[in-house]
Amino acid sequence: MEEYKKRVFSGIQPTGGFTLGNYLGALRQWDTLQNEYDCIYSVVDLHSLTVRQDPATLRRQIRESAAMLLACGVDPDRSILFIQGDVHQHAELSWLLSCYTQFGELSRMTQFKDKSSKHPENVNGGLFTYPVLMAADILLYQTNLVPIGADQKQHLELARNIAIRFNGIYGDVFTVPEGFFPKVAARVMSLQDPTSKMSKSDENQNAKVMLTDDGDAIIRKFRRAVTDSGNEVRAAEDKPGVTNLMSIYSGVTGRSFDEIEREFDGKGYGEFKSAVGEAVRDALAPIQERYKENLADKDMLNDVLKTGAERASILAARTLRKVRRKIGLD
Repeated sequence: MEEYKKRVFSGIQPTGGFTLGNYLGALRQWDTLQNEYDCIYSVVDLHSLTVRQDPATLRRQIRESAAMLLACGVDPDRSILFIQGDVHQHAELSWLLSCYTQFGELSRMTQFKDKSSKHPENVNGGLFTYPVLMAADILLYQTNLVPIGADQKQHLELARNIAIRFNGIYGDVFTVPEGFFPKVAARVMSLQDPTSKMSKSDENQNAKVMLTDDGDAIIRKFRRAVTDSGNEVRAAEDKPGVTNLMSIYSGVTGRSFDEIEREFDGKGYGEFKSAVGEAVRDALAPIQERYKENLADKDMLNDVLKTGAERASILAARTLRKVRRKIGLD
């Protein structure tokens, strides 16, 4: 008898590329999760439409994102990898669930408030209902676990509330998902402002390391990274810059903070920053090589995404049929 595996769903937007923070905080765990869970991974292209996109650029970025996910270890033989927009059930379930979501719930979403203030010229309905589409992404696959960061807790809580509300009316329809916080996940901060999370939307190129940055650029960015007063390599609340660099170094080398402190005892920030840059460069080099190979092999990429969408559609259709029957559409 085959052992039941809990199901994991996780999605990532294709726009802007992926940062070192995306890799250490999430994408690297996507690989290891495949060993224990039934994983479904998606390039969530529909979510990116809340901001105006150049069509040709978006098409390219969608494929680049899929190629990078494969390079980071997503295995289509052990998981499902697909483009969200290729599975129409996401959009349909999102509409149905929006009829079971309260206006007040959506108006309290902090990300809506933040993004509205950043893009006051385009506060569209999609930006407001974005969390319902996210709930549909999760609930469509009867997901048990959702790997999330602190900034997504509110969205997951809404998905749970929608599922509980719907189940309360119609019976046991949706699995109520739980948040999942991988123990090895690292929170990577900006190299120029270590009190803020590293973001791909940061206009300061020196604040972020992209997975596609070449080796020289990576080392240059780390040499320019903000540190703190003094010259001691030590993790402390009053040393956010050095602590961030130690976290990154630990993430790519596996060394503990104690080991790092001993390694750089008596050495200055300059030597430490160069070492972190070199370690990151070396860790990303094989990923970048696989990424280039994946992009060049168009037939392979097309086949992976087509097969992934077909497999996802089978699961999604099963849930959607149940929902439609329960509410009286079928």
